[in-house]
Formats: sequence, structure tokens, C-alpha cells
Amino acid sequence: MERFRADQHVDTLPEVSLDALARAGIRGIVVDLDNTVCAYHRPELAPGVAEWVAAARDRGFALVLVSNNFSERVALVGAQLGIPVVPNALKPLPFAFLRALKLLRTPRRATVVIGDQLFTDVLGAKLVGCRTILTTPLVAHDFPLTRVLRFLERTLAGRT
Repeated sequence: MERFRADQHVDTLPEVSLDALARAGIRGIVVDLDNTVCAYHRPELAPGVAEWVAAARDRGFALVLVSNNFSERVALVGAQLGIPVVPNALKPLPFAFLRALKLLRTPRRATVVIGDQLFTDVLGAKLVGCRTILTTPLVAHDFPLTRVLRFLERTLAGRT
């Protein structure tokens, strides 16, 4: 059960304190795309995301966008944010997280994964030894498989 427990919870990505991350020794940040950076099936960034990413970069954090989504969508958002991407990630499998760590050039203990799903973002991060921050999904609408996973998340949390 520990693999499904996020280290921290916030409503949105911009609510993650960069000061707190720095104090915790975090130097690398992996962010999820859908329902964390952008609403599902929407091209525009969520409010405050671009500014938060720019502030993180200005403070010296290394960032990478990791998504199960297709290359074109992930590349467009990564370009908007000015950060590298790992598309077609197959989260929670560890391969994309390991690629992200290589791009970040940060050790696992100094890297946090921020995303909106327990079964992809949190579990995948825990499998490779990274810290985790779980966000509230930006919108309720999701990919059909994700809706099933969200039901399982609520069951696991005792909120069916």
C-alpha cells in the first residue's frame, strides 16, 4: 500500500512550493501532462503552470515532462514550457522515469514526480525511488481507461 501513497498532496501544480522543494534537497522535477499541466484533451496550459515552470527553471531546478500521451502532443507542451519530454511513457513502468532521470541528471532521492494519478505517476515514481506529489485532476473528464483507474483509486482510498 505504501507504493500508492503520495508523499504530499496539492490541488494544482502551481501550489507546489519551490522553497519547500529546495529545502527538501530536490533538484529535479518530473511533471505529468494530462490533468496536471493541461486539462485532459485541451492544448492550453492550466492557469499559473507556465509561470511556475519558469520560476522553477530560474531557481535552478531541472524539469522534464513525462506522459503516456503521444509524441506530438507532449512535444508541443514541452516546447511551450521550454523543457524536455518523455512521451509514450507507459507509466507506471519504470523505463520512462529512468529516461527522465537521465535527462534531469539528478539522483532519485533528489527528484520529485508530480502528477494526478496514483496508479501511473505515484506508483511509477515509487518503483524507481523518487518522491511524489499528487495533484487533484484539473477536470473530471478523462481517457476511458483512466476513469477505471480513478474508480480503483477511490476504492483504495475508501471513497467509492
